[in-house]
Amino acid sequence: MTAKLPPNASVARPAGHKKLYAPAADRNKDALCDLLLAHAPRQGTALEIASGTGQHVIAFAHALPGLSWCPTDPDPARRASIDAYVAETGMTNIAPAQALDATVEGWHETMPGQDLIFLANLLHLVSAPAVECLITQAASALVPGGTLILYGPFIRDGQLTSEGDVKFDADLRAADPDIGYKDTADVTRWLSDATLSPIDLVPMPANNLAFISRKP
Repeated sequence: MTAKLPPNASVARPAGHKKLYAPAADRNKDALCDLLLAHAPRQGTALEIASGTGQHVIAFAHALPGLSWCPTDPDPARRASIDAYVAETGMTNIAPAQALDATVEGWHETMPGQDLIFLANLLHLVSAPAVECLITQAASALVPGGTLILYGPFIRDGQLTSEGDVKFDADLRAADPDIGYKDTADVTRWLSDATLSPIDLVPMPANNLAFISRKP
């Protein structure tokens, strides 16, 4: 999942006791909890891909206590931050953070049986082949009837719909031509190719979208 990123692509600052703080995660966690409450299963296992600082998974595990959450991140500093947040809250439905690069083939074999797989704000930071791999691997990791939720900024049928998105996408592509916003048409096709059924495309705050898909 290694890519060259501009400085504004992934902002997190030290918050003490190994914790990191991302302002964007704080801003969108309530909207993401509402999204999960509307579309996620209430019981079972939940895998969060690219959990980042850990601010999200704490909020999710509180909103959906019937799910056993497994946060993951390839960055050891972020895994340490996740575990620090969990230790501070004392929540028991969150496993220790696991090392996972979800853009690499074969990870579904180590993370099988998932009722929910969720990721936020990753697809624009990796290449199109990496997104295809992630979706295919996620489909294999889900149980029948399992839900995959992909959240973030997207090109909408060939169009960027805000000045901020135009600038951020240009910054990403200037840093690494292989990354940048993905088109909703492409994501829909990749989901279908992975035998996932796209069932909803949900408008989210700050001009983001959430794909909701399920495994037959």
